[in-house]
Amino acid sequence: MPWLSLTFRIESDHVDWVSDRLLEQGALSVDVHDAGEGTSREQPLFGEPDSPPDQFWQLAEVTVLLEENTNTDEFIRKVAEITGLAELPEYQLAQVMEQDWVRLTQSQFEPIEISSRLWIVPSWHAPPDSSAINLRLDPGLAFGTGSHPTTRLCLTWLDKFLQPGDSVLDYGCGSGILAIAALKLGADRVTGVDIDPNAITASLSNAGNNDCDLGRLRFTTSLSSLENGRSGNAAVTLVVANILANPLIMLAPVLMQALQPGGHVVLSGILESQADEVLRVYSQWCDMRVAEKELDWVLLSGRKKRSGF
Repeated sequence: MPWLSLTFRIESDHVDWVSDRLLEQGALSVDVHDAGEGTSREQPLFGEPDSPPDQFWQLAEVTVLLEENTNTDEFIRKVAEITGLAELPEYQLAQVMEQDWVRLTQSQFEPIEISSRLWIVPSWHAPPDSSAINLRLDPGLAFGTGSHPTTRLCLTWLDKFLQPGDSVLDYGCGSGILAIAALKLGADRVTGVDIDPNAITASLSNAGNNDCDLGRLRFTTSLSSLENGRSGNAAVTLVVANILANPLIMLAPVLMQALQPGGHVVLSGILESQADEVLRVYSQWCDMRVAEKELDWVLLSGRKKRSGF
């Protein structure tokens, strides 16, 4: 069954309100994005939980999905009324044919080469190199497929620097990709922590798909074992956290308590403009530096000082 796609542009100040009204008028879905996307006028906006961006795009492009038999002229008049436009907006109308959306989605996820020995391979693809470490991972409930720069930065670091026998804490494990990679790269024991139960579900599923030894790999929503004591079973030789700058800053004391003196910390999910503040906080415990950069994202790494926590 085909549908109709109606696209027009409006100023961005009231896009949420306009989207709600369009759905009330019978729209099946409403997509809003930067009208300058992919051009020199594109406006990248970044936010964090509890800290949304303090600005909006100057111009938004709205795409509305409609039933095939919708009277588009009447719908456009309603759009003009809703948006308070004196004139009808210019718009583009297209027919959207029914497709195999599963196959279309799968086609967007190809194997990702992290290095000559480490690949991320969706389940519907054959591994490009069967002799490599092939992490079987599909898009799912939680963040982390290897396609985002922050995940690739962490995987590249693990591939280069993780030592056989390391004990690893992956905080904010998401899909479990970093924890699973650490285990496959030779870590002795790995703990993945995430406050979202869906992430734990996804991580356990992905661990099973990768034939992981669950005696050496565990996932949990609790930090209690990390908050007890500064050494012993809770202490690890490597902490990796791919979340966001503000949570990384708030969690610094807990993550550093979980790390043995002389151990490494690897932090990602940090914009280049946020790096100095994160470096300042973690430098209380570690000799920190910007290790890698991809696009606007940076990876910070350091080693915990032996004199201290």
